[in-house]
Amino acid sequence: MSTSGLLRFPAHLARICTVPRGLRLCQKPALLTPGTAGAPVQAAGKKDHPALLSLDERELEEQFVKGHGPGGQATNKTSNCVVLRHIPSGIVVKCHQTRSVDQNRKLARRILQEKVDVFYNGENSPVYKEKREAEKRKQERKKRAKETLEKKKLLKEQWESSKNVPRERTTSSDWKNVPDASRDGGVSPTTSAVTAPLKETM
Repeated sequence: MSTSGLLRFPAHLARICTVPRGLRLCQKPALLTPGTAGAPVQAAGKKDHPALLSLDERELEEQFVKGHGPGGQATNKTSNCVVLRHIPSGIVVKCHQTRSVDQNRKLARRILQEKVDVFYNGENSPVYKEKREAEKRKQERKKRAKETLEKKKLLKEQWESSKNVPRERTTSSDWKNVPDASRDGGVSPTTSAVTAPLKETM
């Protein structure tokens, strides 16, 4: 392949490196397969807690079973689901979040570590504190949403009640008390009262 041909090669399929012998194709990107992931999965917890109790591999009992759910034969006929048991506490976790056995093993240990820490430390566990704060924030959001809904409901009721208030309308009986301008030469008493001072000044 010529140098010009290499320069026209798509950048996302190859990387051009400068070497003493000239330009050549030196590396191809690894294609992602269903069993690999481009980034570590953070499904076990939102944050990493370095202060958690460490797990002893000698106290763990690990099994690999067939998965279930969507994914076809790659999921239902492959033993990539990890069942991890902590022997001293008896806590058992089951992880089948990815198709990769290695990823599921890491995630299962992270989930088990959080559960074991809460089991032994109780309210002093950072995982327990984080979940408690999240629950508190959730309750506050629900409270604010309820207050907002009640305010909207009250405003709607006030608006509906203002629409139903009857307005005062002028009836035929009210017009009987109004003097007729066609009488007395077409001049009403109100007009006469206004024009009288003007005639005296003239």
